[in-house]
Order: sequence, then C-alpha cells, then structure tokens
Amino acid sequence: MGEAAKEKTNMQFSPTNGDFTFVSSSEAEDLSGTISTPDVKLNMDSDGGKDPYATTFLRQRGYGWLLEVEEEENEESKPLLEELDIDLKDIYYKIRCVLMPMPSLGYNRQVVRDNPDFWGPLAVVLLFSMISIYGQFRVVSWIITIWIFGSLTIFLLARVLGGEVSYGQVLGVIGYSLLPLIVIAPLLLVIGRLEVVSTLIKLLGVFWAAYSAASLLVGDEFKTKKPLLIYPVFLLYIYFLSLYTGV
Repeated sequence: MGEAAKEKTNMQFSPTNGDFTFVSSSEAEDLSGTISTPDVKLNMDSDGGKDPYATTFLRQRGYGWLLEVEEEENEESKPLLEELDIDLKDIYYKIRCVLMPMPSLGYNRQVVRDNPDFWGPLAVVLLFSMISIYGQFRVVSWIITIWIFGSLTIFLLARVLGGEVSYGQVLGVIGYSLLPLIVIAPLLLVIGRLEVVSTLIKLLGVFWAAYSAASLLVGDEFKTKKPLLIYPVFLLYIYFLSLYTGV
C-alpha cells in the first residue's frame, strides 16, 4: 500500500493552465533550465506615457474623470461693442423715433418699447446730467437716481392699471424720452432772460418728452385709465426739468 501511494504521488500531472508540471523524484535530477524574467520598461517621459500605471489604476476603479483636462476653445475675439451688446444703429434709430414722435413720419416707434436696451437710455441720461452739471455737481447722481426709481414707479403703476410692460421697457422709454429736454437746453441758455419765451420753451420740452414716453407706454389695454398713467409721466419730466433749471 505504501509503495502504491508513493508511486501515485510521484506521477506527472499537467494542469490545464500549463503553469506548473509535477514530475517524479527520479526525473528531477535530469531537469535544468533558467527562469526568464519579463522585460519591464518604465516610461519616464514628461507626459507620463499614453497609459501609465496610475492612469490605468484610476480608470479601472472609475476615477478616470479626475484625469480629464478640458481643452480651452479658441474663441474668436469679438469687437468691444458686440461684447457689450451695443448696437449704435439701433440706438440712433430709437433716438429719431423719440425726437420725431409723429406717426405720419413713418417710424416704427414701437421698437423703442418692444426692443429695450440699457446703454442708449443710460447715455441719454448721462448727457442730460452733463448738461445739468453747470454750477450744481450734486445733481448728476440725483438725476440717475430719479431715472431709476421714477421708472420703477411708472412701471408699478402701469402694472397695477393692467398694462403689460416690463421694467426694462419703462426704463428705456423714460431714458430715451429725455432727449427733448436736451434739445431745448441750448435754447434756454440763449433766451434765458426772456421769461415768457423761456417758459414756453420749457412747456414745449416737457410736453414733447411726456408725449414721446406716454405714446409708447400707454397702450390700448389701459382704455379709460390712460390719464392715470400719463399724468405721472408728465410730472416726472417736470421734475427732470426742474433739476436742470434749478427751479
């Protein structure tokens, strides 16, 4: 029994994977050879290789997103006016719509309300402030404040009365409609001593500005409530004029 078991132990087995081979002790003395080592080369390039070990390790465990680098898109440089969303042709057209509010002239005046912008009205308000700065420097910031909060008051009143306007639209219309007051400013400097003529020019400027703004803001949706919105707009431009004249 012992010899049979010993012979079974010394039998040669060939595993299915081919990695190991068991031989009998009698044949072990005739075996000789060398063990070849795998040729392992480390890639020490500056970029770490196409697939380094650390990268493979992270990708196998689902952390490959840590190695992703977003490529910056080379966007074409745009002009400064385009970057700031300033359209000079559009602003010039809106200025003409405000200065010439008569429907018979054929201007599409609704573009001032339906396509509001910020830079055009701001430029008009700053121009009016620069004209008003003569002898009273503090009035500049006050004019800008009245423009912002006065437009907010008109906007809230228009919404209460059932109007469908946005604050940006009211801000743009009120700002652009200051142009008539800028037009009459040089006339007031020339004929300032003639009180009667000066008063008529002031009234003309206020009515001109109020009409330009009210005709754009007061639509058909107000019906019989139009005077409730036209009157505050008229008072707002009277206040603007008083900031300029100092009265």
